[in-house]
Amino acid sequence: MTTISIHQPVYLPWLGFIEKVTSSEKFVFLDDVQFEKNGFQNRNKIRTYDGEMWLTVPVKVKSQTLLKDVKINYSTDWINKHKKSIIQNYKKAEFFDNYWFELEKIYDEKFEYLVELNIEVIKFLFDKLKIKTKTLFSSELDISDKGSNRILEICKNLNADRYISGISGKNYLVMDDFLRQKIKLE
Repeated sequence: MTTISIHQPVYLPWLGFIEKVTSSEKFVFLDDVQFEKNGFQNRNKIRTYDGEMWLTVPVKVKSQTLLKDVKINYSTDWINKHKKSIIQNYKKAEFFDNYWFELEKIYDEKFEYLVELNIEVIKFLFDKLKIKTKTLFSSELDISDKGSNRILEICKNLNADRYISGISGKNYLVMDDFLRQKIKLE
C-alpha cells in the first residue's frame, strides 16, 4: 500500500501538518498552485503568555502568482520581529536552547523565495523529529489539472492506493473519482 499526502509548504507548520507527513510514505509539497493571500503559506500563530500572536512573512505578489514564485519582501525588519517574538515567548521552554541556534540560522539566511524559507523550516523540523518520509514537489510532476483532478493525478502518478486529505478535502475532492481509481481517501 502506498500512502500519499499533499500540502502547500506552510510557514511554521502545525502538528496536523506533521501528522499528515508521518502517516505517509510519500509527501508532496504543492508548490505550483496560486498563492493564497492571508493563508498559512506566509503566516502562522504562535502561543504567547497572553494568548497568541500572528507572525507574518511579508511577500511581493501579483495576482495569479504561483506559490513557488512568491518572493519575500525585506523592506521591513520582520526577521528581528519574528526572532524576538519566538525568544520572548519560548526562551523558558525546556528544550529551547537545544534548537534555537539552528532555527535562528535559518532566519538569518535571507531567502529570496517564500517556499525556500518554508522548506528550510520544515526540513529542520523533519530532522529534529527524525521524519524520513520521502518528499517531492508538485512542480516536478508536470501535472496541469486543477482542484480534485490535480490531487487525483498526483496520486495516480505516484501509484498511490491511499490518500490522506486535510479536513477541507471534503469540500473539493470528488470522492467517487478516487474510488474508481481504487484510491482510498482518509
